[in-house]
Amino acid sequence: MNRILLILAGSVFICNCALSQFTLKIEITGLRNKTGKIMLQVLDEKEKVINQQMTDIKDLNCIFTIDNLKAGKYGVRFYHDENLNQVMETNMVGKPTEGYGFSNNVTGRFSMPPFEKWLFVLNENKTLVLKTVY
Repeated sequence: MNRILLILAGSVFICNCALSQFTLKIEITGLRNKTGKIMLQVLDEKEKVINQQMTDIKDLNCIFTIDNLKAGKYGVRFYHDENLNQVMETNMVGKPTEGYGFSNNVTGRFSMPPFEKWLFVLNENKTLVLKTVY
């Protein structure tokens, strides 16, 4: 009887963990002005966009809250759409002229950093503080 109760309790614990939903709070810092909006995307480990939001800038910072995420690996990318054209502007050689950033605050040398470097594990409610690169 004790074995059955132990197995049942373990099964309930595993199911609760698998079905858990978490909140991801993302703070964007280091913005150079309040012009425009911030476009943010959350991607799953297969590089599929699972959430996309655009929001206003307040006090040169911006906060996003994404609820009901399952435990797993995710990546975040954003850019500062200063002219509200919904396109990340670049110069003649392809370098961004609007601010941008990635989870884990990774940067690339001459291109976007590899996706694996901006993946993080979400297994509890989490806050990311991401710095804007210009």
